[in-house]
Amino acid sequence: MNNPKISIITICFNAEKTIAQTIESVLEQDYPNIEYIIIDGASKDRTVQVIEPYKNKISHFVSEPDKGLYDAFNKGVNKATGDIIGILNADDFYPEKNTISKIVNLFDIHPNAEAVSTSVHIFKNDNFKQVFRTYRATNFKIWQFRLGMQPPHPGFFITQNALQKVGQYNINYKISGDFDWLLRAIKINKIKTIYSDLVTVFMRDGGMSASGLESKKLMNQENLKSLQSNGVYSNLIFIYCKYLIKIFQVNLFSFFKK
Repeated sequence: MNNPKISIITICFNAEKTIAQTIESVLEQDYPNIEYIIIDGASKDRTVQVIEPYKNKISHFVSEPDKGLYDAFNKGVNKATGDIIGILNADDFYPEKNTISKIVNLFDIHPNAEAVSTSVHIFKNDNFKQVFRTYRATNFKIWQFRLGMQPPHPGFFITQNALQKVGQYNINYKISGDFDWLLRAIKINKIKTIYSDLVTVFMRDGGMSASGLESKKLMNQENLKSLQSNGVYSNLIFIYCKYLIKIFQVNLFSFFKK
């Protein structure tokens, strides 16, 4: 692709503490052809006021009630006109000014790719010096979907043409809509995906899927439901086996660092 337009979508709700860092990491990119879309779910805190000074540099901004996380994603996707689309959550940011340039380069190197899956560093605190866990795209194998595992959603960039094949996020899921969407993209629709060790996103540990045992239980139930509804055999024993694999992704030194 020659100078493709890149659409970056950020959804947020009550993100006043982190949204500025997210926005600045996009606006500081050295790649010239970026469409930036922010979908706010009618935040109750100062999120909208924090966004206000950046509005003239944001391609599309909406603040209105929605039907949940994946409804907000769909709103962003529906507004995206880029050749390549990526998601950057309001707790995450791009660590380098040439991150998007590197993504475009990967698509240039692999001209037949319909998606590029990149890696994510996860941090326990806001100094972003000690990596807690690396969510490595190259560790992912398609059979791992049966365990309820997926490549990192924030590090996934997809072409507009491929996006049309996959369709929208399923808003009936509370936590696992990204799992369901990636399952449909990679396994069901067989989108040609390139997996890279390139770290494109710094991510804070947390989010709905990591906020307590009840959330994890719901996520695992929804993952199983997604697999079954897409005709992929699995069961809860398979699903819970993924935690054995995740142990090896943790940087154990982070537990002992003062």
